[in-house]
Amino acid sequence: MADTPASRHVKRALASKEAARTAGSNLMEGTTIYQQMQVRLASDRARLKQIQSTQGKAQLKVALLPSYAPYLEGVLSADAGGKDDIVSTLMLWHFDAGLFDAGLDIARYVLAHGLDMPDTHKRTAGCVVAEEVGQAAMNALKTSAPFDLDVIDRAATLTEGQDMPDEVRARLLLARGRSLLATDTEAAPLDADAVAQAIEDLRTAIQLHDSCGGKEDLKRAERLQKKFEASQSND
Repeated sequence: MADTPASRHVKRALASKEAARTAGSNLMEGTTIYQQMQVRLASDRARLKQIQSTQGKAQLKVALLPSYAPYLEGVLSADAGGKDDIVSTLMLWHFDAGLFDAGLDIARYVLAHGLDMPDTHKRTAGCVVAEEVGQAAMNALKTSAPFDLDVIDRAATLTEGQDMPDEVRARLLLARGRSLLATDTEAAPLDADAVAQAIEDLRTAIQLHDSCGGKEDLKRAERLQKKFEASQSND
């Protein structure tokens, strides 16, 4: 089927219909649209295997992902759940491609319905979300590149209570704490609530993983908090 507006509408509608129909069986596998997506995914994986560069793979995923959008929109709009390795794979691909907002939209569905990652992945879905966002945010901080704090907030909220290695959660919380502190400037200083959030995140990160590297950040945040307390006592 050619990739036209009409064909995308048909795929979106079919995915939504099949997801709703199979809701009680906990299985999207075996439906016609699912099988079509499996064929496409296998072909695209073969293309990705021909590329050694991580950046090159990410760029190809950016180009490939729009062709899966109608399927994703249909499944997510039906909100029926059911085993679906395609959806969980595409969640990860969005993160790999740097499309974090869209990836977290998929993650909300994946985690709400308890979808697993494909058998080739050892990580749980919750771990994937926390690790991919946390690592990307930390990489951005190292190079002073912009990274949306709302993305870190969403990832932390979505993965709260999800099982994962302590180091993974610690990195995500460290990233949020550091990102908050990075927004503190003389022209636009952090408010007391933001400082308190940074302290909470950094303390928890250190408790989870003592060598996470957040101790100096915590000292800085605590100094800021003391300034707030001193200014309030002088008022």
